[in-house]
Amino acid sequence: MIGVVDKPASVSQFFKATSSFVQSPVKPLTPATPDPAAKPILPVQFKPETSHSISQTLPKTGFVAATSSLTGVNQVRFAHTDVKVPDFSHYRRDGVTNPAASSKSSDEARKSISYLVAAGSAVAGAYGAKTIVTQFISSMGASADVLAMAKIEVKLADIPEGRSVTFKWRGKPLFIRHRNASEIQKERAVPLSELRDPQSDEDRVQDPKWLVLLGVCTHLGCVPVANAGDYGGYYCPCHGSHYDASGRIRKGPAPLNLEVPKYDFPEPGVLLVG
Repeated sequence: MIGVVDKPASVSQFFKATSSFVQSPVKPLTPATPDPAAKPILPVQFKPETSHSISQTLPKTGFVAATSSLTGVNQVRFAHTDVKVPDFSHYRRDGVTNPAASSKSSDEARKSISYLVAAGSAVAGAYGAKTIVTQFISSMGASADVLAMAKIEVKLADIPEGRSVTFKWRGKPLFIRHRNASEIQKERAVPLSELRDPQSDEDRVQDPKWLVLLGVCTHLGCVPVANAGDYGGYYCPCHGSHYDASGRIRKGPAPLNLEVPKYDFPEPGVLLVG
């Protein structure tokens, strides 16, 4: 005969002793005494976020790398509230620092300062541009030695009557002829109908005794020879152009008369060309 004895299982493992404290709904009559050892809480000072302070949060190594692992976070999402915006309060003027106050009262003063700065910058820029342009243009102008040769002064007493003297003026030959009475009468008696480039002798001279010409042939730029040719004036040996004693073309391929430069008599006996 087999006997079976059934022992009841222990149920203590299903129970656990706990204790809880419930706050009394009755409010205390006297306030709690603060702890004198506790430190007072000071307000946190606001630190403006500038471009420099935000740049300090960037990696210092200069190399940005992405890492991943089985237990690590592979992606981090930043909400728009996490983006730090620079604070430009220290750039703003005193009249617009308060966002709750109207800025119309200081509008004219702020505009006046802006207009003054803009006008000053424009004046300074215009003056600087004018100086640069002036120096640039003057650098392309004639040098001092060229300007010194722009005019030539001749003493007429050194040129005898009936002679033609050649000078150098601006790199070109300059003819000055001291004409006598017979030459003056002869040239003024020439009818304009016989001239290829009609021009009277009175229009080509200021003083009948003195003829001033540029010694450059109007054909191809050769230098004519004085007191030569069929008309006793000037003769171009290159292609045979003949000029009279007034510098007018009379024969040959030259199309125009010899050029008369700008000249003047500043005082008796002195000729100034240029």
